[in-house]
Amino acid sequence: MARMPSAERRTQLTEAAIRAMTRDGVARTTTRSIAAEAGVSLSVVHYCFDSKAELLEAVIEAITDHSVTLVRAAIRRRPTLRETVRAGFQAYWDHVCAQPGEHLLTYELTQYALHRPGLEHLAHRQYTRYQKTYEELIGRLSAELGLLPRVPVPVLARYLAAMTDGLTLNALALGDTKQTGGSGPGTPFLDLLTDQVTDLLGP
Repeated sequence: MARMPSAERRTQLTEAAIRAMTRDGVARTTTRSIAAEAGVSLSVVHYCFDSKAELLEAVIEAITDHSVTLVRAAIRRRPTLRETVRAGFQAYWDHVCAQPGEHLLTYELTQYALHRPGLEHLAHRQYTRYQKTYEELIGRLSAELGLLPRVPVPVLARYLAAMTDGLTLNALALGDTKQTGGSGPGTPFLDLLTDQVTDLLGP
């Protein structure tokens, strides 16, 4: 097995864990199955992660980063503020459509953490991370476009986290992720959210 920098190895194992958990579920995924998925020995997993909690937190961070990286790239100055905001939501939703299993896994991780004593903090960190991510995106957009949000940024960020989280789970449960993300008649969800956010961000 080729030697690899520790940070790179952690990334490899985290991505392997995401694949294994998406396929087999969180409860059924063991460090041994993650090692097999990554093609490394079990000792490598234990060397890189001190506990399952640490590994689960890395998984949550990685899944969030997968979609946020796309959103950051999509949020660039466009002819109107509405178009800019809509592009960000569409980038997120395209990832939901492309990787529904990953997004479904985030909800399973929340439930898993909340039902296991000693892991509850992971669910708290997960949703705090969602809010902080929106705060960062709103702050960046406000600075670039000279916006003055009509409500405190932490309030707007938590609202956005709750709305996108609920909309994602709703679409996954109903099996209509592509319909939800559309823009034609009968598919107003992202457009409605865009209109609300554009108004709250101010001129």
